[in-house]
Amino acid sequence: MGSGYWSCDVYTAAARFRASTGASAFAYSDAGARRVHPKLDPLGVGRRECRDTDEHPLSTPIAVLFDVTGSMRRVPRVLQAKLPRLLGLLIDGRYATDPQILFGAIGDATCDRAPLQIGQFESDNRMDDDLARIVLEGGGGGQRTESYELAMYFMARHTALDAVTRRGRRGYLFIIGDEMPYRRVKPREVRSVIGDELSEPIGTEAVVAEVQRSFDTYYLLPADASYGGDLEILSRWRGLLGQNVVELDDLDSVCDAIALLVGLGEEAIDLDAGLGHLAGMGSGAGASVGRALAGVRPRR
Repeated sequence: MGSGYWSCDVYTAAARFRASTGASAFAYSDAGARRVHPKLDPLGVGRRECRDTDEHPLSTPIAVLFDVTGSMRRVPRVLQAKLPRLLGLLIDGRYATDPQILFGAIGDATCDRAPLQIGQFESDNRMDDDLARIVLEGGGGGQRTESYELAMYFMARHTALDAVTRRGRRGYLFIIGDEMPYRRVKPREVRSVIGDELSEPIGTEAVVAEVQRSFDTYYLLPADASYGGDLEILSRWRGLLGQNVVELDDLDSVCDAIALLVGLGEEAIDLDAGLGHLAGMGSGAGASVGRALAGVRPRR
């Protein structure tokens, strides 16, 4: 966990092998799995750790959690396809020092069989392996709410970040979705999904305040999702996160937006420089990302 280095060559070789054999990048889910993969199961997990090492002495924690219900099931496939550009900006563009990325998925704890899936913080191609293990359940409860608050509870209480404890530098948490959180974290769901015992429910506002002690937290809403542009959903998230609610014109710009938000937060770039980097890499998402991030002023 957190060791090694990302290799675009390794990623490309794996993609070519899958193409030659007809294998899916999401073989676990596409084979019919409906239970959380053991390596992504949050039940009984002590901490997901982002630690400094000799290889990576100044670790930067970056967590990307996405809704996999309904139309949002496309998100991990888009992320997996865009990983080289995300890592290229973070590492080659020097947007972040020693980035370690955790991927996870959010469902609905009231009805889904895989309501929360949480990988490890990784520096190398094992982050691609975690994406491949995610169950794309596509369920959800149909009330325009999913268990985002449960995911934030886990990130607040079940992560250990050297950046925070050693340097007073928060990590980054990106939640990609198109619905609202429930209004409270429920003890029954925490017990069954994570294994903690709570004596009483915790309001979502309190959980947000807690997770923000460790992570600059962003909510990304793609316009082409089921509830893209929904004013009630946007208002709820803005009440929780303020300016850190980002509307994207399309899902394909998610990785670019994440990379630039990290670069801005780390004061490695300004927005114009980041958009120039996107253009130089052949990304067509610059205009979309520029509009989305125009009003965001990351605070470190």
